[in-house]
Amino acid sequence: MSSGQAATAVIAGIGACLPERMVKNEEVSARLGLPDDWIRDRTGIEQRYVIEPTGATSDLAVGAGRQALDSCGNPDVDFVLLATCTPDQTFPATAPAVAARLGLKGVAAFDVNAACSGFIYALTIASSMIQAGAFRSGLVIGAEAVTASVDPHDQITAPVFGDGAGAVVLRRGGPGEPGAVLSQVMGSDGDLLDILVTPAGGSRQRAAGVPTDIPESYLRMQGRLVYKYAVKHMTAASETVLAQTGWKPEDVDWLVAHQANRRILTATARAIGVPAERAVVNVDRVANTSAASIPLALVDAMAEGRLSPGDRILFCAFGGGITWAAATLVWPDLPPAAAPAPPVPAASAV
Repeated sequence: MSSGQAATAVIAGIGACLPERMVKNEEVSARLGLPDDWIRDRTGIEQRYVIEPTGATSDLAVGAGRQALDSCGNPDVDFVLLATCTPDQTFPATAPAVAARLGLKGVAAFDVNAACSGFIYALTIASSMIQAGAFRSGLVIGAEAVTASVDPHDQITAPVFGDGAGAVVLRRGGPGEPGAVLSQVMGSDGDLLDILVTPAGGSRQRAAGVPTDIPESYLRMQGRLVYKYAVKHMTAASETVLAQTGWKPEDVDWLVAHQANRRILTATARAIGVPAERAVVNVDRVANTSAASIPLALVDAMAEGRLSPGDRILFCAFGGGITWAAATLVWPDLPPAAAPAPPVPAASAV
């Protein structure tokens, strides 16, 4: 590459990880005292994967990260970014442990917490790090063990969330090379923090001088407000990046949005102007996996043969904070996606 050409960061590999335990709606409905079709009718979700009680987010991240590295010949990478809002512990970050377990000791590693928008945030940050010239390649992982922070008896949150991880390898590429983020937008509104929040576990709860209450340790969600603001901000962010890229809605081959629930996905696609059949949907099979949802949806779409080199992809997401993000890219030529790997227990670390 000549000195006059700007570097890009392109996707070179992809991987996924799902827990081995799959939980159907019937099990959740029985626990919550709901009719069998209640969850499917309101969310479009039919099943989810749940990590074992001895497992953690890092186990999922290592599984997805290992598969992504394997998919492109196990290149040396210079950094690991882990998008998660369910780290193994509040301190320190989980990314360094994931990097070490992948045999990547000594590389830069840190967590990115933008909740369900985290994967696009991390992808944008990682792309910028490579484009700036300081790094040649990196591993971006979205991993969540959300069910560990959900009240199993809460009718609002218990049916909606699942666990999983997805990862991509980025490498330095040339100008215009497929697989690079073309345009991106990120935003937030902290005044709406309370619509998606886990009150306990941080300095705010401790500073209040109140003993931790078990319910305060669970994720709280105001569903109606989440629906309202998710559709609003994912639509607006998508319109912005489409304009920046020079695309119209009809130019989009695939909308890969955060898999919150089917109603939000359908409403967002309609508002953007992308036909429903061009929206990748796997929320019915994996539920809402927060920062893992977009890479998991990509792997599903690849496995089904829906993604082709040159396809124009629109990403968008919304999460707690509140946060939102969108990005565009042209899909690269990648090897076929493997079936999601199982979690890698700490004792079995690479």
